[in-house]
Amino acid sequence: MALKHIDSEPENPFCKLVNKQRIAIIPEVELESGDVLTEVPVAYKTWGKLNERGDNCMLICHAFTGSSDVADWWGPLLGPGRSFDPKKFFIVCLNSLGSPYGSASPVTKNPETGERYGPEFPLCTVRDDVKVHKVVLDDLGVKQVAVCIGGSMGGMLTLEWAFLRDYVKNIIVLATSARHSAWCISWSEAQRQSIYSDPKYHDGYYDPSDPPASGLGAARMSALLTYRSRNSFEQRFGRKNPNLIKSLQGKTDPPSLQRTPSTPKEEHWAIHNEGHRVIFVIKGQKFIDRFDANCYISISRKLDTHDISRDREGTVESLLSTLHQPALVVGISSDGLFTYTEQETIAEHMPNAVLERIESPEGHDAFLLEFAAINDLIIGFLKGKCPEIMNAPGIEWEEEPVSEVKESVFGEAEDVTNW
Repeated sequence: MALKHIDSEPENPFCKLVNKQRIAIIPEVELESGDVLTEVPVAYKTWGKLNERGDNCMLICHAFTGSSDVADWWGPLLGPGRSFDPKKFFIVCLNSLGSPYGSASPVTKNPETGERYGPEFPLCTVRDDVKVHKVVLDDLGVKQVAVCIGGSMGGMLTLEWAFLRDYVKNIIVLATSARHSAWCISWSEAQRQSIYSDPKYHDGYYDPSDPPASGLGAARMSALLTYRSRNSFEQRFGRKNPNLIKSLQGKTDPPSLQRTPSTPKEEHWAIHNEGHRVIFVIKGQKFIDRFDANCYISISRKLDTHDISRDREGTVESLLSTLHQPALVVGISSDGLFTYTEQETIAEHMPNAVLERIESPEGHDAFLLEFAAINDLIIGFLKGKCPEIMNAPGIEWEEEPVSEVKESVFGEAEDVTNW
């Protein structure tokens, strides 16, 4: 039976942030936990046209706070002649469960109650994402995925997709892991605690019009620190003026006092409170406006479950050795979150993997910033592994040309870039 597809989700205000996506409705899905969801929305976007054989699909998997709109967060890679060429590939990106951008999540409606799921939305895993996304791809007519690509959380999905060995021909993973590390899980817990500590959190039963914004903003700030490197921060924010009072001259903090200290008491106050609203001053407000706290918790817990050896026979290493697809593994030299060593482990144990290293001071976020290097690596890989698609005449498609995105809405990297 064909799935129902809709254009919008009126009850979900975050859904309208994504330009021209579609939403497939799956009648019923059983999750790994055993919980059953009904009338399950799965948001997606496509570029290009599926060929007659249904085998030119390029599946792109988004990161933690990403959406189905690849043009927003990986825009420089999308377009004719680039890595993600809609004249060569039928490009699909599907939104993960738990995300606020259209797929089933804490901000979507529970058909049984007619209300938002909120904190009662069940735990979803990376494998659950693959399961529901496969249903949508089948409905779209995809017979085989020519290449699956993802970075960070998207790389986790890509590795799980690789276990569909006859369905996925090639994979490209960037800055990811085969098992979520204790280091990453600990950072996620610290970020969740920031949300829990906000008095407006109310165990997740908060008013959507008055969410735990301070807690979510603090969680995001903590995450952003892990996305970059020490040297990246030194380059941008290295101390140039050690005089704190002088650095405060001319600053205001409405509706509070004038920030220019005029008395000793005001000097002490200014030093004590400097930065206490910084999450709203430096693009934190942008993230708070575009994301939901319960969704942040939901996706972070999804990441915590990631381990390709979970409930499978064998170790991470032995299971990687069973994935025989050609693979491009890309690591970032300064990544402190998904370390280069973890990329080495993936590449070492996958029989047909090639490891590439990008030298960048930008830390984990380099997979969303070093576009030129990534574009060259992906095109080189595709020319070698997908020659039948890369060398074929382009397929015309009727959609409007891919437009350049001036400022990312969903990118992990954007907040720090604009500090």
